[in-house]
Amino acid sequence: MSALKSEFLEILSNYQGILHKVCLIYFNDEATREDNFQEIVYQLWKSYPKLKKKESIGSWIYAVSINTSIANLKKESKVSYTGKLPDTPVADNILARLESDEELRLLLEAIHKLDDLDKTIMFLYLEEKSYNEIAEITGLTNSNVGVRINRAKESLKKNLNHFSHGK
Repeated sequence: MSALKSEFLEILSNYQGILHKVCLIYFNDEATREDNFQEIVYQLWKSYPKLKKKESIGSWIYAVSINTSIANLKKESKVSYTGKLPDTPVADNILARLESDEELRLLLEAIHKLDDLDKTIMFLYLEEKSYNEIAEITGLTNSNVGVRINRAKESLKKNLNHFSHGK
């Protein structure tokens, strides 16, 4: 195995949780999530040899994962939520948390109602990324990130209140 391939597989192993979370945020059905996961891995592999700043690998993985997901989402015409993730230890752990945590499940449903950019921003915010990191990944300014986070929070509050009151 080449050194490049070995290095890439180690990085992929360390960051696969991010890929699964991105797939969960953008896609509701299992087959589409699996296809998207594979496409993200392909895009990461294709662009890895050209990656210049190895110290910002996390930001690169978020950016490629999110951009690939949004591109694939635009190809999809209809998405339906099945609540099942691909069978991997990381995905199984995420699914177990969703099944046992009603608040987390409701939050995911509310996030699914956001537009693509707000979905991305809230995902990164929930991943505890700084405004600077979110701006770097999305290409927005720090102030625009702050404004969009506040608006998305308001939208999420509205949607969560709607879910909790069964309206």
